[in-house]
Amino acid sequence: MPSPLYMPMRKLPLRLRPGARSRGAVIAALAALLATSGATAVPLSPAPLPVAAMAEPAFRAVLKDGGLADLEQACQDAARFDQAERLRLLRDRLLLVRPVPQPFAVVLANANALLSCKAPATSLLVLDRYGPGAGAERDQWLIQVWRGASAALQHRRAAEALTRLAAGNLASLETIALPLLLREDGTLATRPALDALADHLQILGENEQAARVLLAGRLPGKIAAERLARAAQLMASLPLEERDRLIEAALDQAAAAAAWGLASELLEQQRLQAQSGGGDPSRALARHLRLSQRIDDAYGEWLLRRQDPTQADRSRALERRLRSPRDSGGHAAPPP
Repeated sequence: MPSPLYMPMRKLPLRLRPGARSRGAVIAALAALLATSGATAVPLSPAPLPVAAMAEPAFRAVLKDGGLADLEQACQDAARFDQAERLRLLRDRLLLVRPVPQPFAVVLANANALLSCKAPATSLLVLDRYGPGAGAERDQWLIQVWRGASAALQHRRAAEALTRLAAGNLASLETIALPLLLREDGTLATRPALDALADHLQILGENEQAARVLLAGRLPGKIAAERLARAAQLMASLPLEERDRLIEAALDQAAAAAAWGLASELLEQQRLQAQSGGGDPSRALARHLRLSQRIDDAYGEWLLRRQDPTQADRSRALERRLRSPRDSGGHAAPPP
């Protein structure tokens, strides 16, 4: 069946720049990091959380003689029960418990414990005690630096860590899933390093650089469409024609993935972009209306047509088709 967008589909080039590292090396580095943070063997059914904080005698014993694993567990306990004084004592202890020099694995474990202790800036101090060599060890160190800098809202350092991780090949970052948090169901939430780098650069006000990062991605489909659309928004200084070409490429990718809801959003972005940039929004509006009719999006078509006084009859007809949440089959519970 022809595309409801009535446009040819082009595929994004899947070129890799010279010097690109294998995905296997990056994934191995991430797996090693997760092993350090204790997240490799993620339980499907996590153990029940304690109903009371650690007793004072047990806390004092851990503070005095506990190892890194004991101190991290105490940090998690204190954070869970919002015990600020215990967190402060544990942070101070973690800075002293393993003085330099230490093996790399110990440095990572110490930094991770400080993250658990809600001290991301202090975790960076511990990481700075160590100078990693090239290879997987350096990748693990950079990812841990990113974790600390991101949690401490040090966006410049977080962006620098991810840029160094890319080693001149930004496209490689989309194959690296950065660990964010462990969900309550025991699964690990992640984010592609490419999108995380664009986030930090946008927060720093470097919108055009953030857009260039997004355009370095090579994965096709919906994720490509979303990145292209975001790049078009960020590159506000570009001529309207060039931003429009980005939206067209995004529409191609959305159509190839049959992501019609996203395609509808892209056409609305294109219309508003033309309207604010002094262009003609009528073409994007007409295409949006055609798409809404083809995918039977009565609500979307009604939103567009109600703005045109000449479409009053069609708007009323569409409005009658829109089902109230309280009607039978709507979101409300059925009557007893």
